[in-house]
Amino acid sequence: MMTPRSLRAERTAQFVGAVSLALILGALGFQYLIHLVPCEMCHWQRWPLIAAAVIGLIGVQVLQKNARLLAALCVLLAALSGGIALYQTGMQLGILPGPAACTVAHAYVMGSNAPPPEVSCNVVTWSLFGLSLAAYNAIFSLGTAVIGAFMLVRK
Repeated sequence: MMTPRSLRAERTAQFVGAVSLALILGALGFQYLIHLVPCEMCHWQRWPLIAAAVIGLIGVQVLQKNARLLAALCVLLAALSGGIALYQTGMQLGILPGPAACTVAHAYVMGSNAPPPEVSCNVVTWSLFGLSLAAYNAIFSLGTAVIGAFMLVRK
C-alpha cells in the first residue's frame, strides 16, 4: 500500500526523471538538429541525467518499496550533472582551471577526408543572454535538485 510519504517520493523521482529526460532531449536536439558538437565535459554532464531519467521514470515504478531511496538518488544525480556544468561554466568564464586535455575527437562523415573536429570544454559554442549551454544545464539541473530535495523533506 502506498503511503503519502512513498507517493510523494515516487512523484519526486518522476519529476526529477522527467526534467532530466527533457534536458537530455534538449542536448541531443542541439547536437543533431543544430549540429553543435559536444565536448568531453558535455558528455560527462549527460550520464547522470540519463541515469536520473531512467531511475525516476522507470526504476521507481519497478521498485516502489524503495521510492524514497530512488528519489534521493535522482536528486543526487541531477545535482552531480549540475555540479559538472557549473564547473565547466567556471572554466568558460576563466574563473576555474580545466583539464588540460579537455577535447574530444568525433567520428566524421563516411567518405569525408576531413579530420574529426576537436571541441574544447572552455570554449562557448552557443549562448543565449550571455549564458552557455553548460550554464543553462547548471541552472536547470541544480534547480531541479533543490526542488526535488525540498519535495522529499517537506512535511
